[in-house]
Amino acid sequence: MKYCLALFLGIAFAGNLQAQQPAQYATYMLDPLRYNPAYAGLDYALSVTGTYRQQWSGLDGAPTGQRLSAHLPLYFLKGGVGIQVENDEIGAHRLSGAQAAYNYQQEMGSGVLSLGVGAGWQQWTLRGGDLRTPDGQYIGPGTVTHNDDILNLATDSGSTLEFSAGIFYQSERIETGLSVENLAGSSIQLPAASIQLQRVYHAFARTNMEVGSNLLFQPSLWIRSDGIENQMDISLLVTYNNNIFAGTSFRGYNKSTQDALVVMAGVQLSPALQLVYAYDITLSPLKTVQSGSHEIVVKYRLQKSIGVGKPPRIIYHPRAK
Repeated sequence: MKYCLALFLGIAFAGNLQAQQPAQYATYMLDPLRYNPAYAGLDYALSVTGTYRQQWSGLDGAPTGQRLSAHLPLYFLKGGVGIQVENDEIGAHRLSGAQAAYNYQQEMGSGVLSLGVGAGWQQWTLRGGDLRTPDGQYIGPGTVTHNDDILNLATDSGSTLEFSAGIFYQSERIETGLSVENLAGSSIQLPAASIQLQRVYHAFARTNMEVGSNLLFQPSLWIRSDGIENQMDISLLVTYNNNIFAGTSFRGYNKSTQDALVVMAGVQLSPALQLVYAYDITLSPLKTVQSGSHEIVVKYRLQKSIGVGKPPRIIYHPRAK
């Protein structure tokens, strides 16, 4: 049945609903700003990242996501700023949002410690006419009757302000951060329901290890939790000659949470422009009803500094070569 993933909305629509965790992206390590405002400016130049994801290809109502982010250091503010917009659609509902971020950066030991905050807007939209109920009548595309006193056929939407906060440390060899999004735990009011945005906590760590003069190994870890459900990605990227890279990730930490094995590859199309593709090989029971997930990333990094004032001490960063 079309939009079968959204059927739970029709069943539970009379009460408060918990919003899904933030959109899943396989290339999380390429743009930590997605989940931590403290990362803004830590590419040490204007950095713009666009991502498109088609999850569980071939399954009606499967998630699709698009996001665009941009951030840069502003040395006269002793920190960095960033903006990002995102659209996440699952079946009959869509969660869209935009956020601005600022952080303060301070040298600490051999690295930089950044403290960041973000503020933004989120909108939840539900297309009632795309849902199906057990007692509904659906005779062709023009006849849709839910036979439900609460669920209507209209497109309803609501919005709210939300906030995030994070801390990030970056040195020549180690990058790590902690953050929380949906900090206020706000709710979005629809005519027939209240959508509760759950706080989501993130932990990220990455190590940069050079092998010889041409190889760079970057193992990384990403853990997120809403206090009820937890998930983890562990990844390894190998870059050759600062030009091409290949990598793999495993999503899950035990039998009940294993979700996918990810393979990815990327190439520098020019000194400033990078193209990346990732493919998820599904390991969960959903592997029998879909054909994997696809993700494409285009990343642009300006090859000169922007900002006024004295820049901080330069720290080695693989993407800044």
